[in-house]
This record gives sequence, structure tokens and C-alpha cells, in this order.
Amino acid sequence: MPTRRTILQLPLLAWAALGALGVRAQSATPPEISTELPTALAAGSSRMRFFGLSIYDAKLWVTPGFKAATYAQHPLALELTYLRALSGKAIAERSLTEMRRAGPLPAATEARWLAAMQAAFPDVKEGDRITGVHLPAVGARFYVNRQLRSTITDAEFSRLFFGIWLSDATSEPRLRQELLAGVPG
Repeated sequence: MPTRRTILQLPLLAWAALGALGVRAQSATPPEISTELPTALAAGSSRMRFFGLSIYDAKLWVTPGFKAATYAQHPLALELTYLRALSGKAIAERSLTEMRRAGPLPAATEARWLAAMQAAFPDVKEGDRITGVHLPAVGARFYVNRQLRSTITDAEFSRLFFGIWLSDATSEPRLRQELLAGVPG
């Protein structure tokens, strides 16, 4: 027979259970990542700021066995949720600038990659999401607000693009460290 104390604890237990369900729902794997990388787990997240302005929230999803030092050899996904409006052209141009940090690129390659990114990245507003999926030795797929928008079948492009966030040469080492926070070793 339940005691008065047990009866009084029931609402607290129910509240705790609902809270736990809410946390799980918020951290659920997005459908495009579940489809592309069924075994992916969230590794870390961070907020990108530029001169104090919040630009986007980033979340890295990795597959079992992922190692940061060899990120380009592992399937992964990077989800960016924009916190302000930006033009797709500006996103593509900044991405190319960051990709150049790995070394000079032939002009024809730069032109081809810039055109591909301008097609992949639309103008974004607060709340829009762009998810990039790195497929080793294949290239990258880009989803905008959960819908497939572009596939770039160029493994070197994909390595350098995701290197913007994951390479040791990144311009944002704090962001990299936070994205990789849940990666063992």
C-alpha cells in the first residue's frame, strides 16, 4: 500500500521523467544525419563568434572509430545553425578563404569550388541550418533545412572544406577543441 510520502513523490518522478524525455528529444540525431551516417554520435558543439557577434552554432557528428588527427578518413557531419542573416555568396567566399589556409590552390580549382559552394549555400537567415556530410574518398553532401541541396563529388574539396573546422591549421582553434570535446584520445 502506498504511503503518503510515496504519493507525494509521484509528481516529482513524473516531472523528472518528462524532463529526461525532453533532453533526449532535443539531442536526437537529425534525419539527414541518421540517413547518411546511421551510427553517428554527437562529438561536440560550439558557437562561432566574429568580433563578438554570434554567427552560428556548430555541432559535429562522428562515426565510431573517429580520430581527429585523421578526420578526412572518417565519415562525419557538421551541422551549422545560423544566428544571423548572411548571403550564400559571402559564406562561399569565406569558406574558400579558409580552405586556402592549407596551402595555395590552382586558380581553376578555386573557381570550380567557389561556383560549387555558391550553388550549395543559399542566403541564410536566423534559424536556418546547413548540414555538411563528409564522405571520405567521395566528397560532400550539403543539406539546407533538412533538404538535400547539393553533392560535390571531389574528395580533396571535402577534406579541405571540413578542415576549416577540424584541421590543426584552423583559424578557430577554440571552436575546433569544443567540436572535438567528445572524441576519445
